[in-house]
Amino acid sequence: MSSSAAGRPSRGAGINTPNRFLRQQRSKSIIEGIDDWEEPSPGTIFLQEHAKTLVNKVTSPDVGMYYSMNPYQGCEHGCAYCYARNAHEYWGLSAGIDFEQKIIVKENAPQLLRQFLMHPSWQSVPLSLSGNTDCYQPAEQKFRITRQLLEVCWSFRQPVSIITKNAFVIKDADILQTMAAHHLTAVLVTITTQQEELRRAMEPRTTTISQRLRVIEVLSKLGVPCGVMMGPVIPGLNDHEMAGILQSAADAGARFAAYTFVRLNGSVQLIFHEWLHKHFPDRAEKVWHLIEQGHGGKVNDSRFGKRMRGEGPMAQLIHQQFKKYCRRFGLNKEPVQLDCSQFTRPGQQLALF
Repeated sequence: MSSSAAGRPSRGAGINTPNRFLRQQRSKSIIEGIDDWEEPSPGTIFLQEHAKTLVNKVTSPDVGMYYSMNPYQGCEHGCAYCYARNAHEYWGLSAGIDFEQKIIVKENAPQLLRQFLMHPSWQSVPLSLSGNTDCYQPAEQKFRITRQLLEVCWSFRQPVSIITKNAFVIKDADILQTMAAHHLTAVLVTITTQQEELRRAMEPRTTTISQRLRVIEVLSKLGVPCGVMMGPVIPGLNDHEMAGILQSAADAGARFAAYTFVRLNGSVQLIFHEWLHKHFPDRAEKVWHLIEQGHGGKVNDSRFGKRMRGEGPMAQLIHQQFKKYCRRFGLNKEPVQLDCSQFTRPGQQLALF
C-alpha cells in the first residue's frame, strides 16, 4: 500500500463531491472548525453487502458486452478519471474519496451467479467481469470473490471475459488457463500510460506498468487470449503514448486492443478538474479545453457511439492513429470468440428424477 508523506494512503480524488441523491449532507467547510464527529480512518473500510442481484444486462450498444457483474462497488485503485465513481452515490456515498475508501463487498455474489445461471430462461452469452469496478482490486486479495465467480462459471462452462489493471489476476492463472483451453475466457489489461510518474498520480493504487505487461506475457504463454485497453485516452496527457503502449502490449503477447476517449460524467467532472489543476497546473487549462473539443464543447457526452470515441479533429486523429498502430503491431487481426455452446447446468439431469 503506497502512502503519502503524511502517512495517509494515496488517493486519486482530493475531495468528496456532493451526493446528488441526498438532500442533507455533512462536510467541513472550515478545516479549523470543531465538529461533532471524528475524522474517518485513513484506512480502507469494507462494507459487507448481502446483494439482491449480481448480473446486469448491458443496454448500452457501444460498450462491447452483453451482461456484466461486479463483486465490489467502489475501487481502491483511485483512478481520477473513473466513470464508475458516480455509482457510489446510489449507495448514499460520495463519488470522491468515499469511492476509494469505502468498498462495498457483495459477499453472496457466487450464490447469486449460480442462481442466475440455473434459471431456465438463461440462454448463454458471454458475461463480463469488471463492467464497472475492477474485480481484481486490492479487496480481492482479502475476499477472493472473483475467484469464486470464475469457479462457478467453469462449473457451468459459462464464458466470461475480464478487464483489469491489477496483476493479482495472475493468481487465477490456473483456472483461466483451463477455461481458455475451452475458449471460455479472455483478459483485457488496461494500460493508460507508460510514465510511472503519471500512473502514480492518476491511478495511485494500481500495479506498475511493467507488471501489467507481465500479466499479458504470462497469461498469453498459458494460452489465455489477452488484449490491451488504452482507456481513457486523455489529449495533452497520454495521447502521444498510444504507439508505445500498443507496441509494448503486442510484444508481450496481446492479440487485440481497444481504447476510449476520456469523458467526465457527473461528479467525475469535479474530481478530475480538481486533480488536473493540482497535479498539472502548467497545462491544466489546455488539457481541459482539448477534452471539451472532443465532446462538442463539453467534457461529457452521453450519446451512444459518440461518448466513448469523442468527435472533432482531435478525436478523429486519435481514432486514425489507433487503427494505424493496430495494423502495424498485428493487433485485432482476428476477433476473439468465446464459445457459448458448451454451457450446461450441473446436476440438471439428476434433478429430473
